[in-house]
Amino acid sequence: MTAEDFEFVYEELDSGTYPAQCSSLKKNGHVMLKGHPCRIVDMSTSKTGKHGHAKAHIVGLHLFTDSKYEDSFPSSHSVEVPTINKREYQLIYTEDGFLQVMDNTGALKEYKLPEGDLGKEIEEKAASGTDYKIMMITFKDMERVVSITPLTLKK
Repeated sequence: MTAEDFEFVYEELDSGTYPAQCSSLKKNGHVMLKGHPCRIVDMSTSKTGKHGHAKAHIVGLHLFTDSKYEDSFPSSHSVEVPTINKREYQLIYTEDGFLQVMDNTGALKEYKLPEGDLGKEIEEKAASGTDYKIMMITFKDMERVVSITPLTLKK
C-alpha cells in the first residue's frame, strides 16, 4: 500500500458510514437512503427475476427530520449504514424552549427542546421534581433527543 491508499481509507472511515450487505438489513435498523441517515420502517424483497438479482425495497424515515425516503437495491449488493452514536444525559431543567442536561463528567449542555409530544413530555417530567435521563442520537453534526426515562442510580 502507498500513502495515497491510507488517505483514502481514512476518508472512508471519517465519512460516518460503513458498508453492509443489503440482505442483512432489518426493520428498525439504519441505512443511508439517497444520502440521508434513515431508520428502516418497511422493507420487502422481490424474487429473482429474469434480469438476475432479487431486489430489496426499503422505506425509511430520516433520523432527524422524520422525512420519508424510499429506494431499491439488489439484495446481494452493499449499502451504506450510518454510524449512530447514542448518549445519555441527566435532565437538569427546561426553560424557554430549551433543555439543560449534564453529562457523566458534570459538564452542562443546552439543547433545543424537541417539538411535539416528546417536548411536552420532557417539560412535564422536568417540572415533576423527579430525576430523568435524556437519550440523544448523533450522526456527524446532527443530533436529536429521542427519549426520556427515569434516572436509576447504579449500585
